[in-house]
Amino acid sequence: MAFQVEINVEKEFATSASLGEVYALLADVPRSASHFPKVERFVDLGGNAYRWEMEKIGIGGHTLHETIYACLYTADPNGHTISWTPVAGVGNGLVEGGWSMTRKGEETLVTLHTKGILTVDLPSFLQLLLSPLVVMEFNLMIAEYLQNLSTTLNRG
Repeated sequence: MAFQVEINVEKEFATSASLGEVYALLADVPRSASHFPKVERFVDLGGNAYRWEMEKIGIGGHTLHETIYACLYTADPNGHTISWTPVAGVGNGLVEGGWSMTRKGEETLVTLHTKGILTVDLPSFLQLLLSPLVVMEFNLMIAEYLQNLSTTLNRG
């Protein structure tokens, strides 16, 4: 029987890029997504909804988990926020979250908050062993994503 893994992330980084530059990058979902590691396919579903198909997580030749999910994105240029909500019935994950950004002195502070519930199609007795690996992998990908975005924004 499958089990679920919940992932909650809240991270922040600062950049010398302007509020407008940061917003423009993050509101352009395909451009922003191109900075995310281990994306096998990123599919435009229309209406500002996108399906993420991630590379498989595995050990040796064994696949432990493959994550597929879709989100609908909403951008608010006045509030400098971008949010996403899950598209039900697509894949094995439900992911929601958002970006917020504010100018503080010479820097723009960028905050990411996201929550995901991933269904792992493996026997539930493996949950204690595999859940921490799935969470760790997701957190490593988020850290790399933020670093990639920061590098792009600081080239500015």
